[in-house]
Amino acid sequence: MNLEFFIAKRLIRAKKYKSSISAPIIKIAIAAIAIGVIMMLVSFATGMGLQVKIREKIAAFNGHITIQSYDNNSSQVSLMPVSLEQDFYPEFKSVEGITHVQAIATKAGIIRTETDFEGVIVKGVGADFKWENFTDFLVDGELPDYTDNLNEDVLISQYIANRLGFKVGDKIITYFLREDASRPPLLRAFMVKGIYNSGFQEFDKLYMLSDIRHIQRINGWDKNQVGGFEVFIEDFDELDLKGAEVYDNTNSFLDTQTIKQKYASIFEWVSLFDFNIALIIGIMILVAGINMITALLVLILERTQMIGILKALGGSDWSIRKIFLYNASYLILLGLFWGNLIGLGLLFIQKYFKLFPLNPETYYVTEIPVYIGWEYILGVNIGTLVLCLLMLLIPSIIITKISPVKAMKFD
Repeated sequence: MNLEFFIAKRLIRAKKYKSSISAPIIKIAIAAIAIGVIMMLVSFATGMGLQVKIREKIAAFNGHITIQSYDNNSSQVSLMPVSLEQDFYPEFKSVEGITHVQAIATKAGIIRTETDFEGVIVKGVGADFKWENFTDFLVDGELPDYTDNLNEDVLISQYIANRLGFKVGDKIITYFLREDASRPPLLRAFMVKGIYNSGFQEFDKLYMLSDIRHIQRINGWDKNQVGGFEVFIEDFDELDLKGAEVYDNTNSFLDTQTIKQKYASIFEWVSLFDFNIALIIGIMILVAGINMITALLVLILERTQMIGILKALGGSDWSIRKIFLYNASYLILLGLFWGNLIGLGLLFIQKYFKLFPLNPETYYVTEIPVYIGWEYILGVNIGTLVLCLLMLLIPSIIITKISPVKAMKFD
């Protein structure tokens, strides 16, 4: 039998223990652990969720890596065509971890109605386009199908639809300027097949998706000429590495750019979440640890006579310290239980019911995103338990300073 564990268990179950002076302090310590765990879980889940959601949305519109002509520079429209006949298309076999390559072309246009107009970037996509990325964005209608004959179906954002009063099935008149400004603009009539809302207004304000063959005809390109390629990778954490490998495996006339490079300001802002998460975790563990130290000192003070008796009976200092550490471990585990129960409950409620919205103009999402990962849940629980116990080793040294004679007379 583990004597220290047995004594600690009897102390925990004792009725006097539950009604003693230390009871409210112990409850505060448990509450501090629980609140700390809730805050840490929420910080991890929302911080990582926001990072994942933002990069998924950026990748949906741009891929993880773009390949285009150097002549395009930083232009959002395709200025110079690129041949489809590339070693890396349709499969990028020379670089591992590439899941998909798709050809695209972009063209600036103006949507005109009887009362208003709006500038857009018409993004031409083909049969190889990864529509799965837009499935969650779709709010009305259907996703276009460009696998067969050329058609006029387009996918527009809810932002543009609301501004210009479009709905599914409406005709959209779009004007495209020619290189020769003296000539009248080209006109194309499209039909709204579906309406999407990514929550990323920076993109929703701009992009309308159409058949790439329209862009090829407007630009006077042949069927083997496109504006560029979008590359998707398997592991986002390897983006910089894969970006360099893709660059090394494309010819010298083509430029490659990762979305981290293209949208550096957004990813720099997103990276600040890691610092915020670390700061919150540090503060919460410190607060929880201080409360547990206070609770342990009160427990020791309350059981001073018991400590004296155990020492008089031959109990070692470490053996007696273990009794109180077992006691403190129980309190920490109790706090972890309630913290996980409440914290994970809140996270799952937000994940499935989306109760708490966000301003998409500031955060690029319409509601607080939640990422549930067992790796950080276990990390929070194990880390909190271990760090709190380590912090309790120091105050438990006070037990070694207690004299058995004085302790048994203590009142």
